[in-house]
Amino acid sequence: MKIGMRKPSLKKTIAARTSPARFVRHSLGFKLPRGWGWLTNPKRAAYNRVYSRTTFSIWHLLKSLFGGKR
Repeated sequence: MKIGMRKPSLKKTIAARTSPARFVRHSLGFKLPRGWGWLTNPKRAAYNRVYSRTTFSIWHLLKSLFGGKR
C-alpha cells in the first residue's frame, strides 16, 4: 500500500473523464448514492478507503498552500 504523495498522470486523468462507462453512468442515471460502494464491491471499497487516507495528491497540497475554495 502506498503512503505519501501520489504522482499526477495527465493521461489517466483524461481517460477517467472521457470513459464510456462514466458517460453511461452519468447520462442514464445508474449511479448509487455516495457510500454505497460497500454493497457493490466491498473489497475495492475497503482498499480505496485506506488508500485515500494514506496518500495525498499534489493538487490537494497546492490548493492548501495557495488557498483554494473550501
